[in-house]
Amino acid sequence: MKLKTSIALILLLVSFSAQSQEFISMYQDHQFNHFDRYIYQKDAHFHTSVKPIQLRQVTPLVDADSIYRINVKSKFANILLNNSWISFTSDDKLSFSIDPLFDFQLGFDSKADDKSWINTRGIIINARLGDKIAFSTSFYENQAQFFDYRYNVVSACRVIPGQGQPKSFKDKPNAYDYARSDAYLTFQPNEHFDITLGHGKNFIGDGYRSMLLSDCAFNYPFLRITTDYWRIKYVNIWAQFQDLTNHYFYGHPHDKKWGSFNYLSINVTDWLNIGLFESIIWANADSVSHRGFDINYANPVIFTRPVEFSVGSSDNALMGISGKITLGKNHILYGQAIIDECKVKELGRDIKHAFNSSDTSGTWGWWGNKWAMQMGYKTFDLFGLKHLDIQLEYNIARPYIFSHTITIQNYAHYQQPLAHPLGSNFKELVAIGRYNYKRLFVEAKLTHAIHGRDTAGLNFGNNIYLPYETHASEYHCKISQGQKVTLTNFNAQASFLINPRVNMNAFVGYTYRAEKVNAKSNNQNLITFGLRTSLQNIYYDF
Repeated sequence: MKLKTSIALILLLVSFSAQSQEFISMYQDHQFNHFDRYIYQKDAHFHTSVKPIQLRQVTPLVDADSIYRINVKSKFANILLNNSWISFTSDDKLSFSIDPLFDFQLGFDSKADDKSWINTRGIIINARLGDKIAFSTSFYENQAQFFDYRYNVVSACRVIPGQGQPKSFKDKPNAYDYARSDAYLTFQPNEHFDITLGHGKNFIGDGYRSMLLSDCAFNYPFLRITTDYWRIKYVNIWAQFQDLTNHYFYGHPHDKKWGSFNYLSINVTDWLNIGLFESIIWANADSVSHRGFDINYANPVIFTRPVEFSVGSSDNALMGISGKITLGKNHILYGQAIIDECKVKELGRDIKHAFNSSDTSGTWGWWGNKWAMQMGYKTFDLFGLKHLDIQLEYNIARPYIFSHTITIQNYAHYQQPLAHPLGSNFKELVAIGRYNYKRLFVEAKLTHAIHGRDTAGLNFGNNIYLPYETHASEYHCKISQGQKVTLTNFNAQASFLINPRVNMNAFVGYTYRAEKVNAKSNNQNLITFGLRTSLQNIYYDF
């Protein structure tokens, strides 16, 4: 009797399925980013570097429901292909939707003894209460087994990239059990302010990677206040992170740290955007006392670097800048730069050495000049072919940036960097091509990186979990110093989008990964296929 009642209730809810809803769904997946070609237009005046993008923010530019809509007569087919599986909208602006989340995939590597697989099940609920309050919550339960290069990636960082810390599954060394949840509660008092209490991720930048704040690490609790006025968007984020370096076992509490991030994005003209960024990371406690959240960083309209200096702290402060230039209609140049520590005198010596490599003074390449940069280009509808998009990107990071003398105050969370997944001491080229015809998507992505791995018991600046005071040398510090590692990742995927509500898609993919250390190479080929929902970015290309 209970089963019949449950089925009846579900059918009743489904019968109220609405055609158009403005929920708070956070869309962040690179491959199924349906809105880039609209938000990057000059007349949109959209602050494209602030992510994730809420569906309601895009609605004034494009009707999201109409982009991939398939006209079908059957109500069941309409729910399967176009709408949320369960949804309801009332006249008093109360609305909600419920959708399944899943990732069922198999992977085959010719060098492996067995196949790899992922088994993910979950649910997402979106709701809006009137004009001012909305929320989204989702949960994923996962089991996975890797016999390919992904097992090496997980073993190296001791977490499932971007998805948290695993425990063993059925006592198999290659099998994992892990879970993650996301939640966002947003209050919009008026058109200028957006206050979000969340447990998830943030991303600042226009690139595939971000050198300021990326989404490659695990979820974290945060409070975000966004202010939109005229040509300005101002974002304040306060977050709590976790440090796993004490090697606590699953289920035990980890060391905590806090972060304060301010980002000011200004559309100077229709074609030029400039963003200013600053962040502070500080430990929750040390061996002497419990510090907790520092109220000095609570003011959202103050420069935090002078505050950090005035309170006499040794917190980790970084400052950065971003920019975007729109050329014509569909050509975008973008970039970022972030600085940790720097001395003008030492930079002058480095520049002098760059133009005179025969300089033997030995005072170039000071270890403390810690900075990182990104330069990129993206275009839409290349050669006039609609939906053919190209993106090229170059990332570079000096040794020791994002690290700190106090390990817990490094720029990381849950064993992964808060910026680039390679940490520091690297240079990387990214090339991405995407094409879609209606609901068929094809993507080819190449990342080629050279980084210097720490070796011989010395800190050459790649591992941001090592204190920078242990740097290998005072001078002659250069990018990719240490043990040279060349890493190439190529991935090609073809996907068919079944339902755009949660990016439900069937896919087949091929991955080639080559890692060369000195003269020794390790090459792997992986074929994967499956059925999944894609709402977030999961990175294995490092």
